[in-house]
Amino acid sequence: MLQHIMIPRGPIDLAADLYLPDNIDDAAPLRAVVLSTPGSSVKEQIGANYASRLAARGVAALVFDPAHQGRSGGEPRDLEDPYRRGEDISYAIDALSTIPGIAPERIGVLGICAGGGYAVHTARTDHRIKAVGTVVPGNMGTSFRGFQPDGAAAALDTMADARVEETHSGELTRVNWLPDTLEEAAAVGLTDIDTTQAVTYYRTERGGHAHSTNRRLARGDSLLLGYDAYHLVDQLMTQPLQVVLAGRIGNTGSYESGMRLWKLAPNPVDLMVIDGAGHYEMYDEPEYVDAAVDRLGNFYLNNL
Repeated sequence: MLQHIMIPRGPIDLAADLYLPDNIDDAAPLRAVVLSTPGSSVKEQIGANYASRLAARGVAALVFDPAHQGRSGGEPRDLEDPYRRGEDISYAIDALSTIPGIAPERIGVLGICAGGGYAVHTARTDHRIKAVGTVVPGNMGTSFRGFQPDGAAAALDTMADARVEETHSGELTRVNWLPDTLEEAAAVGLTDIDTTQAVTYYRTERGGHAHSTNRRLARGDSLLLGYDAYHLVDQLMTQPLQVVLAGRIGNTGSYESGMRLWKLAPNPVDLMVIDGAGHYEMYDEPEYVDAAVDRLGNFYLNNL
């Protein structure tokens, strides 16, 4: 069962979808999971693939569009603020814990790609989250710092100058998350398998969605450069942890990120590496997604 809901978030609302098991026993409140999705995605994409499968396994699952993105409110549009992404998760838990039939003391989180880092960062200090699951988790701070050819500090200087120019012009700059087509990717030399699979997922009918713009507000990049999703995880994130990784190690950094998280976490419960899968194949390839959700379903049933 699918319910469309709006989550109050201060002056704006978050658009969300709640997936519920078809057969609900009114006498038994449900375990529930809030999903934190990859950067640039909306709830109808990767999050829906996982949420619907969790519901089929008896776990209620809530997936939402982040503030400033998709059908959620918030200006300026297309902002990717890692700290607000974490706050979104806590607001989603606020709403989920008030829904009849949901057990508020049995709520977990599932983060995918960049959403994995956001979920972990939130779980450190929001201990209403009782179990943490991640699939190909990424630390956006590590990733963005690695993208800067002259180093993060030099990039911040450039961004500071650009923000001054924006302030005077009144025009906000947006940049692509990915090339919009395979041809554009090839023209700039991005022909590796991970970039190709990312474009094939996000920018074609396979996984594309009208509300996923593939644009990012440039002034948010300075926040990403200074972000560390795993800061103080070893001290504060005491919840049980499940990590699911793609076995084909590519250039996304998610394998390395997931292994680092596994080693940092005080309470690691289960590590799964899916042989043959690439990072973006974990988004929608049924063979890999079903395997991941089978393992995650058992993790949540045992730890919520």
